Amino acid sequence: MIDNHDHDEELCPTCWAWDPLAASRTDADPPLDVLLSGTVFFDLIFTGLAHMPLPGQEVWSRGMGSCPGGIANLATASARLGLKTGLAAGFGDDAYADWMWETLSGQERIDLSASRRFENFHSAITVSIATDGDRAMVTHGHPLPEPLDEQIAQAPATRAAVVDLAGETAWWAGLAAKGTLIFADLGYDETERWDPVILAPLQYCHAFSPNAVEAMKYTRTDTPEAAVRKLAERVPLAIVTDGLHGSYAIDSATGEEAFCPAVPVTSLDTTGAGDVFAAASVLGVLAGWPLVQRLKFASLCSALAVQQFGGSLAAPGWGDISDWWRATKRKAEAGSLREAYTRDRYKFLDELVPKHRVQGVRRAEGTFASASDAH
Repeated sequence: MIDNHDHDEELCPTCWAWDPLAASRTDADPPLDVLLSGTVFFDLIFTGLAHMPLPGQEVWSRGMGSCPGGIANLATASARLGLKTGLAAGFGDDAYADWMWETLSGQERIDLSASRRFENFHSAITVSIATDGDRAMVTHGHPLPEPLDEQIAQAPATRAAVVDLAGETAWWAGLAAKGTLIFADLGYDETERWDPVILAPLQYCHAFSPNAVEAMKYTRTDTPEAAVRKLAERVPLAIVTDGLHGSYAIDSATGEEAFCPAVPVTSLDTTGAGDVFAAASVLGVLAGWPLVQRLKFASLCSALAVQQFGGSLAAPGWGDISDWWRATKRKAEAGSLREAYTRDRYKFLDELVPKHRVQGVRRAEGTFASASDAH
């Protein structure tokens, strides 16, 4: 597909992406804007089920997609927003790994120079079932044959890194000492002890963005707002996301505080929505946008993502953002009070969206054939 089909300018065949940081880039900038490390999964996603299957029952789905998953969700989201993205991950030597490597490096322009292929090692697989606004997953995989310490140490320099606070800190603590901005997230504590000691590595971090449940549990507070205030005592930028209820943030460096309601949409698959929010937040910080603008932009990108299925390949590109913005303005001009309210909240997009037409990004397909590119 082609985004921005209502624009009159001719399509530039090389303008599949947009660099919102182009005007501020200098020769002194490091090669990467953001570096990531983690596990890549081959995701199979089923959507459109009437209900979850019961024991012994076969349920047909109306939709299916395949795409790179795991840390690839965040890497793809970052690259599609124009960030120069590097990924340090281990790949197998099977067909799934071949396809994912080509998709991430060739299609999404992600730097895989710090990644490694392992012989006689197969890709981790996740089957995800999305229904009733939630999802269930089954995963199979194995630890990497060798750690990626050497590859990460030789990765290109970067302005920022996004990390799992509960994971291995060795690879990014050194980056923080060199001035790299560390953006941290944290998953659900399966032990449900919510030990605050886990937050100790925040001393290395610039930003922390847990969801509301995680934030309240770790800070022993009762509301997302109270949680974000407690976290702001530990990191310069604290963000707490609360799904359909919006997001809260405090930037201690600038003194800004903000709340942003969620953009109302019909959700198809929430896989990767948090990764899209994180990628947009990194872009906002590197671009120097005001805090409330950063939250609005991240909320919009997440809302666009959940209307597609497929984790990484659901992430919006600048064509999606431009299309949404132009459609919103058209509806507002036609008299829609709801869209007029939304238009007024997002007027800053007039200065951000590309003025030329932008090719659509590839979506998840029912096959991982390399010939299934978007047209």
